[in-house]
Amino acid sequence: MVTSRRATAQARTAASRRRGAVRERAILDAALEQLSAVGWSGLTVEGVAAGARTGKAAVYRRWPSKEDLVADALRAGPPRFEAAPDRRSVREDLLVLCRRARDAMFSQSGLAVRAVVHECDTTQAERFHGVIFEGVVEPTLTMPREVIERGTERGEARPDAANGYVFDAIPAMMTYRSKMCGSEWTDADLEEMIDRLMVPLLRSGGS
Repeated sequence: MVTSRRATAQARTAASRRRGAVRERAILDAALEQLSAVGWSGLTVEGVAAGARTGKAAVYRRWPSKEDLVADALRAGPPRFEAAPDRRSVREDLLVLCRRARDAMFSQSGLAVRAVVHECDTTQAERFHGVIFEGVVEPTLTMPREVIERGTERGEARPDAANGYVFDAIPAMMTYRSKMCGSEWTDADLEEMIDRLMVPLLRSGGS
């Protein structure tokens, strides 16, 4: 009899945890949706709670501040980056990376990251720096490095092309034109950037 009551209590606890995990995921998803739709400034705990179909109290019990909630949402749903491609061509590999970056930028999680980066003040941005660097910035730097270093080994890029300024060129250009010019980066735009910027940059001699 005691064993039966204990088993029942354990089952109820497990079920409660499952419901808690589902609710937490719903809240984090709602926060990402709010960020992508109305930005950092427009995001409210009330709106997130409504999107998750729960109460504000449930949100505040887990996340005492908007910053805490957004940090966990960004950590739980960063843009996904696959391994660096290897098509035996620097040009083709960079095009694949650019298409992936474009798709990530305009995904829900990508729009959420951009909202935080573009709208937060310096103090707030510091709160999210680690999350954004690990989930977004680092992959966009390490994969071009891998592609360009392989290209150097094959003789497609000059030996000194693998440097930080070159690695920054693609994400910097894509971010700038997306934010300042409203560019959505069609496949044709990406090909033009690679052919007119990156290929000459990788092959030209250094001064």
